Amino acid sequence: MILGKLRTKNALMSIVDNKKAYHDYFVEEKFEAGLALEGWEVKAIRAGRAQLKEAYVIVKNGEIVLLGAHVTPLPTASTHVRADPTRTRKLLLHREEINRLIGKVERAGYTLTPLNLHFAKGRIKLEIGLARGKKQYDKRAAIKEREWNREKQRLLRGRPGSSRSPRAQ
Repeated sequence: MILGKLRTKNALMSIVDNKKAYHDYFVEEKFEAGLALEGWEVKAIRAGRAQLKEAYVIVKNGEIVLLGAHVTPLPTASTHVRADPTRTRKLLLHREEINRLIGKVERAGYTLTPLNLHFAKGRIKLEIGLARGKKQYDKRAAIKEREWNREKQRLLRGRPGSSRSPRAQ
């Protein structure tokens, strides 16, 4: 009984993933950051109305901010608050982490990209990746490898000795 409670308490519940990030970048390190959100944004994100597809992370005035993330306001949003769906949101990290990320981005040619928006211990967190951009030939090689793995699975599924063959059912 206690184990079940621990498992659900520590589990991360994903809200939205940025699948395009893994297609466009080699993600080398991941960081979990908090987000400075307004009340209507928290309610909208809990309702699953967030998008990271065109979002990116930049360094601005010694802070790390999220730009382009779209949070669609709920229709029941307050009448006295003007909701801006794509406003700039500050990311909450320790100063040491911020300094390290700024150094990597400015000197080593890395970029920061949002990977995942999720719940952790009841709070909304953003997973950001320290990444290098892929060239076009890298993307083609990744697509080719993914298609070959799918084809291998199809071939293995069709073998008569395989336990997962359609004839065995």
